[in-house]
Amino acid sequence: MATKTVAYIRVSTEKQSEGGHSLEAQEAKLKAYASLYDLELVETVVDAGVSAKTMNRPGLQKVLGMLESGKAEAVLVLNLSRLTRSVCDLGELVEKYFALGKNALLSVSEQIDTRSAAGRLVLNVLASVSQWEREAVGERTKAVLQHMKAEGKRVGGKVRYGYEDVEGKLVPMESEQLIIREATKLRSQGRSFNWIAEQLSNAGFTSRAGTRFQAVQVQRMLAA
Repeated sequence: MATKTVAYIRVSTEKQSEGGHSLEAQEAKLKAYASLYDLELVETVVDAGVSAKTMNRPGLQKVLGMLESGKAEAVLVLNLSRLTRSVCDLGELVEKYFALGKNALLSVSEQIDTRSAAGRLVLNVLASVSQWEREAVGERTKAVLQHMKAEGKRVGGKVRYGYEDVEGKLVPMESEQLIIREATKLRSQGRSFNWIAEQLSNAGFTSRAGTRFQAVQVQRMLAA
């Protein structure tokens, strides 16, 4: 008996003009695959001009709803990247919709068919490899950031009070360092952050934004 299948097609805006991933090209390949492997295409759902970075896509949500309602037993895509580019999202989809005894996931390019044990194995291997790649990239990024920090280079975010960004390096700003030293001296005398903020403002000192100091700003300044 043919498996009731919903075909899912997605193109991001920048891909629409590329023949290999155009709506028409994907649909033709999916129909040919369905015919070859005895799949009953109950519907073809399209998400046009959307990214795979989120699963909150109208077309994808419709597809998942069809699986939950029993209108479809399988999802057919050209490749897994049409479904999602996120390893976490793929894992969630597999666990919730395509695990053993649930619905089937079929991918033309990767030759994945989770109706079989071999297909499920391939999917798990691909997911594991993708996870490894993501973690490896994260480790390399962390190492680079640590090296930049060791060299005194700025690695993103706002420049903390008392410093300025000079060609990617944090350099002490004397005018703000003077305020930090004054606040540190007052704090060492047991003064509260509110009291210090008031004294700094009364002395004519201002925050980086040019406003009177607030207690929370003093606290952050001294905690940096």
